[in-house]
Amino acid sequence: MATPRLISSVLALVTLTSLGACSSGALSPAGGEPKVTGVAGGNGIVPQAGTGGGQTSAALTPEAYKGELESRREAMADAITALAGARGVKALDQRVGRAEEELNGAADALSALTPPEAVRAQHETYVTSLRDVATRLGSTSDKVGARDLCTSSAVLADLGDRLNALDQAGKALQSAGGYPADVVSVKAGERQTRRLRNGSFIRRSALNGRSSLEIDNGDSLDAVVTVLRGGSKAFSVYVRKKAKFKIKGVPDGSYKIYFTHGVDWDGKTKAFTRDCSFERFEETVKFKTTVTATQILWHDWRITLHSISGGNARTAPVDPDDFPE
Repeated sequence: MATPRLISSVLALVTLTSLGACSSGALSPAGGEPKVTGVAGGNGIVPQAGTGGGQTSAALTPEAYKGELESRREAMADAITALAGARGVKALDQRVGRAEEELNGAADALSALTPPEAVRAQHETYVTSLRDVATRLGSTSDKVGARDLCTSSAVLADLGDRLNALDQAGKALQSAGGYPADVVSVKAGERQTRRLRNGSFIRRSALNGRSSLEIDNGDSLDAVVTVLRGGSKAFSVYVRKKAKFKIKGVPDGSYKIYFTHGVDWDGKTKAFTRDCSFERFEETVKFKTTVTATQILWHDWRITLHSISGGNARTAPVDPDDFPE
């Protein structure tokens, strides 16, 4: 169960005659590489010098080798491209797994071949690069599952050196004889740590009410707080770690509050790329203005995004796919 956090509400009072505000109380809602052998002139295989024991090692003709590469190229290229286009943590996790499977399968199949002698070195480098990327994808999958990596850009940055090596190995095969080994069509960017200014609005509707919402982010990570009124976003605001921000003019209504912590805010995908978490306050926050003959009363709320002693509001984890975009 989540540690209680604080939501507090201060009831503000204004008289119609003096228009002065005063606080009047508080609310507290709660393997190996086998060789192909064959007969000279048979099925696109060219005989090579024997390796001992009377057996003959045979190589594929250039045409046959191109066919083997082509049969694997599209599936690998599609898997890498799909990974780069993943939106959401769940889709990213699935596509990392698919790419790992495709590249491992291709490496196994291609390592069982004997390529034309002229490109044997390039072939071996290509297969090694495929295995290297697949191995890295395995560890990357663990990082996605642990929410250490949260977006496709972060995954590509994590794969960067391996993808670059695979791209160069594919280009070497192409240059050596037009062999179709181009499977990397995406660019892996550098690891970044981007932040917005404290109090930057990512989305904002009209703020023409009397109430306010103060956000205290005492956590060690930056946060984005998203507030929903009904099924629509009222506003989303960026609050840096160890900082506070007050939103003024919140209109009356019942609001649900979601928040995400993380590192490196990607403004394009509107998500943290690393160390991400997703939560919501279980309790609905209500803002209400009451006008009488002599008074105007409204609520000012304060929330904390970190656990505190004496907190009276519960938070719950949110499935990343259910987090409001």
